[in-house]
Amino acid sequence: MRTLCASTLIGEFFVIGFAGLVAMKTSGLSMGTVWTVSGIAMALCVVLCGMLSRPGAVQIGWALQIGLVLSGFVVTTMFVLGVVFAALWWASVHFGRKVDEAKARFAAAAAASPDTA
Repeated sequence: MRTLCASTLIGEFFVIGFAGLVAMKTSGLSMGTVWTVSGIAMALCVVLCGMLSRPGAVQIGWALQIGLVLSGFVVTTMFVLGVVFAALWWASVHFGRKVDEAKARFAAAAAASPDTA
């Protein structure tokens, strides 16, 4: 699960950075405000990559997805990109857990069977 979720977060890191550039030019917000908010969100993406194995990390990731969708009020395109990344986040968590369960089953089966070598 960690690999899929981290890949999604790194993609979001870049999208947030580019959205910050667009927001700086098209919104009425100051450059400092745009980069403070964008910088915090980008830093959260990177920090979250490192803490995906800890409890609550997936929930923080969902909060980030909600923030990404809500950023569409500043940069309209982010409504669409936010929904796309929320779907990717769901898929990463859902299928990542299935992959982890399958790996655990295979490891248990390999440990239970005698060596045939």
